[in-house]
Amino acid sequence: MDPALALVEFDSIAAGIMAGDAMVKKAPVARIVAGTVHPGRYLVLVSGEVAPVQEALAAGLAAGSGAILDHVFLPGVHPDLPAGIAAGRRPGPIEALGIVETASVAAAIQAADAGLKGAQVTLLELRLADGLGGKGLAFFSGAVTDVEAAMAIACEAIAEGGHLLNAVVIPQLHAEMAENLLDNSRFRARN
Repeated sequence: MDPALALVEFDSIAAGIMAGDAMVKKAPVARIVAGTVHPGRYLVLVSGEVAPVQEALAAGLAAGSGAILDHVFLPGVHPDLPAGIAAGRRPGPIEALGIVETASVAAAIQAADAGLKGAQVTLLELRLADGLGGKGLAFFSGAVTDVEAAMAIACEAIAEGGHLLNAVVIPQLHAEMAENLLDNSRFRARN
């Protein structure tokens, strides 16, 4: 687990590739993951030790300055967040459900990290861009008071950037809705 993570979200694929290249040339990051997401955006994520990740981020912001939609730098990333970014799901019983809907991938990652750090919750799922028109979704589960605390902290963390679209807490998710959500948050025909 790397102690720092940075993500830059570009509205130009070419600019994103150029900036990603500048990022890894600038500093020895432990890992880079880059690629396209819908709708025609490009994401570059780097992780590793704090100083190299910060240097790489600065290089990416400079190289792709005209095409940046959003970015996030997490110097002490929560250990559960990388699995969420990698589309890991943690299905389990849902006492309460919190949903943060953001206008950007970076904001969803920042909200998820803040909520995880601030309350005893589980990151049920983190959906990023694809199939969402570029939006991000963070789903928290846990006790009602913990989910409410996580939601308040997550929303506060991204309030300044203007990327918060919606946030809701559902204290007792109906069993059939929970079954749908735990199976897959994407719409599909059910037998």
